[in-house]
Amino acid sequence: MIEAYLADLERRIDPEVEAALFDEWLDFVNGDFEGAIFAPRRARPAPPDLEWPHVPVNDALESYELMALQQLGACSQALAQGSGAVLAVRCNYGTGIVPTLFGAELFVMDPETDTLPTSIPLGGLATTNLEASLGQADRTPAAQAVKELLDRGVPDLSAGFGQRVFEMAEIYQTFFEPYPRLQRYVHLYHPDLQGPMDICELLWGSSLFMALVEAPDLVIDLLELVTATYSAFMETWMACAPPNPGPAVHWSMVHGGTIMIRDDSAMNLSGRMFDRFIRPYDQRLLEAFGGGALHFCGRGDHYIRSASEMVGLTAVNLSQPEYNAMNVIFEHTVDRGINLIGLKREAAHEALKQGRDLRGRVHCW
Repeated sequence: MIEAYLADLERRIDPEVEAALFDEWLDFVNGDFEGAIFAPRRARPAPPDLEWPHVPVNDALESYELMALQQLGACSQALAQGSGAVLAVRCNYGTGIVPTLFGAELFVMDPETDTLPTSIPLGGLATTNLEASLGQADRTPAAQAVKELLDRGVPDLSAGFGQRVFEMAEIYQTFFEPYPRLQRYVHLYHPDLQGPMDICELLWGSSLFMALVEAPDLVIDLLELVTATYSAFMETWMACAPPNPGPAVHWSMVHGGTIMIRDDSAMNLSGRMFDRFIRPYDQRLLEAFGGGALHFCGRGDHYIRSASEMVGLTAVNLSQPEYNAMNVIFEHTVDRGINLIGLKREAAHEALKQGRDLRGRVHCW
């Protein structure tokens, strides 16, 4: 079934258009864009010759072919609209990839939500009850499960969703092999591995936030294990799906370095806790993989100064600027030569309205 859609994409990809778009992105990444807001578009749209289906998330989880069709559907849409989204696909299995390596149970959403799955904390859903852990954070079912993980060390990378991720990467490459334009212009970017602290929260549950105060050494031991596992998984991923030379593509945007680290859990922590429990492990990953970008949801203006000082950080993607003091965000990103990518257009225009110099380092869709 998928061959017709692969052929449709191959026909519509114009090497000249794609190369010109990527060159624009490279100028932005390198700090050579001179406009107010970077919002590139293709020189011309390329509509499809056939109707592309919507593939529900849960269906894609169960079928490699449907996963590819779902992801390539976004590429088709980018071509049809003539948008500035770089053609890109991933093994789209959600935030539970690394937690399932450790044995966390997958939690698949109801089909009507059409939303990626997550995972259940190791101690069960009861571990989200903070009152149950008060004063005994190191003795909850989750904490006991964490101690068992520490005894076992880095898990089998083919456990849980691991094997499926690596097999999907190989299948993409097999699908693209007969199509030189797909091979050249559709980027296979690394899966959602979250960040070390985010993975710890997914494994531990919300009682983790009590453990940060009551059992910090146990949390640090878990962070060490998770970071080692993240590194091992990324090394295996890069051997399986070698990245193109130069800047990385992620979410159809381009940033310097290789990885995109997620720090969604950081909005719940103070700046001091960020420095102790998040920054050292993010820094270790940035150093190991040649730098990269940082994503966070919610508020991050209370730790952005510290984050911006990490060596190798080239870009920041924040999904909710309305929860942030954007003058603080701009001061510790664009003013330091760190790009903001995927920023909501309203936030960028408001900054310009207030006379803020964005220094050619803000991308908006």
